[in-house]
Amino acid sequence: MDYVDKFKDIYWELAKDIDFNSKKLQTSIFFVVFNPLYWNFGARLEYNTKLLSKLAFGSKLLAVYAFSLTVFSLGLIRDHIYRDAILDQPTSPLLDTPLVKAIGALLFATGSVFVSTSMYKLGIVGTYLGDHFGFLKDERITDFPFSVLDNPMYDGSTLCFLGTALWYGKASGVFISGLVYAMYQLVELIEEPFTAKIYSKRDEQKKAN
Repeated sequence: MDYVDKFKDIYWELAKDIDFNSKKLQTSIFFVVFNPLYWNFGARLEYNTKLLSKLAFGSKLLAVYAFSLTVFSLGLIRDHIYRDAILDQPTSPLLDTPLVKAIGALLFATGSVFVSTSMYKLGIVGTYLGDHFGFLKDERITDFPFSVLDNPMYDGSTLCFLGTALWYGKASGVFISGLVYAMYQLVELIEEPFTAKIYSKRDEQKKAN
């Protein structure tokens, strides 16, 4: 049996341990897809219309903090539903080993470091797309963890999802972790060009003045 056949066997073995009919799993998938779209299009709505600032009595600072609270809350809900969903799923014998559990713990710890240090460096406003609200940084942050990864917040979050899945030995969690990664890749395609446009416009205005 070659490596391709072995991979296929592992793939189908893990796939059998996922109950896609589970309402909890379906709800988890919904929030994994919805959350990043919400914060990106919500921030873009503010940039284009200033709607959130208007609702916040004209204060863009109050608007970004209120927006941050909704994004943070949705993240907590997503994480809770994810854990609840995979715990309700079958445990995969292929993943239910001490080695896999140890790898899961390591991935979760690493991901947590990336997420927490990213938030520390960016601050609340920077973490939650404050540049879309008019809070632009003077220069790009290059310290750790941004010296290691271009998007440590997204990559760290993905590692936390995967680490949790491996810790509990859940193939469903591995699947959702893959979806998390795919959504973050999609978000980067949406977010990065638009953010670059914001800073480019700021630089043009500086030159004009």
